Amino acid sequence: METINLNNGITCPVIGIGTFMLAPADAQNSVREALKMGYSLIDTANAYVNERAVGRGIKESGLKREDVFISTKLWPSEYENENAVDETLERLGVDYVDLLYIHQPAGNWLAGYRQLEKAYKEGKARSIGISNFEGKYIDELQHKWEIAPQFIQVEAHPYFSQKELRKTLDKYGIKLMSWYPLGHGDKSLMEEPVFAALGKKYGKTPAQIILRWHTQMGFVVIPGSKNVAHIKDNLDILDFTLTDDEIAKIATLDKDKRYYHRTEEQLNSFAAWRPEFERA
Repeated sequence: METINLNNGITCPVIGIGTFMLAPADAQNSVREALKMGYSLIDTANAYVNERAVGRGIKESGLKREDVFISTKLWPSEYENENAVDETLERLGVDYVDLLYIHQPAGNWLAGYRQLEKAYKEGKARSIGISNFEGKYIDELQHKWEIAPQFIQVEAHPYFSQKELRKTLDKYGIKLMSWYPLGHGDKSLMEEPVFAALGKKYGKTPAQIILRWHTQMGFVVIPGSKNVAHIKDNLDILDFTLTDDEIAKIATLDKDKRYYHRTEEQLNSFAAWRPEFERA
């Protein structure tokens, strides 16, 4: 498995499996099977309401705890809960996570970030991150953090490569983890002729070419699926390397086009919503 080096000296796999929108039973199965086939990065969140299932899948894989990179996120309603980190660890069935995010710049997000810094100092999180903190939010946070984050998780794909955000990330050595990595099912992205041509050259699908583009851009990518065949295909991207010219050609596709447009009203609703966590 290829890895990237984080700004605190630890390493992270370049590809993992995401569990967004996976019901607990599906998350448990996908995590178990993914780990058995060679994945070592698992991404979940309080808001996905499947952390217990992810923990069960990890145990069923038979892998040692230290061989799995676990990433999860605190939801805004948990930012002021002083037990939020311990409760998250309990649901996952672990003593620490490898990456702990705050999920949205909603509610008292600075209190949430202070929770991350505390967890980092106490060894409950080996690295910390911010999810969906773009524009004014990261501009404000960078003047208030004591410990710079290791990761940001945001929408990124060939139509939206986060060029402006990456200028800030590069200043601090913050790595980008992509969501909507394949364009949220947009056929126009998947059907771009460049991906078909490269797929023919390398014997890969357009999706595999796009996922490889992410890793060669220095992004970590976490495609999610409950289909075991798709999970296997998503991992099969590390046996070829796109050339610099091919990366440059893909760069011409960038339209600064988002698929998800968050509003302030949504942020307010995020702060008010509380996940109904899966029971033990």
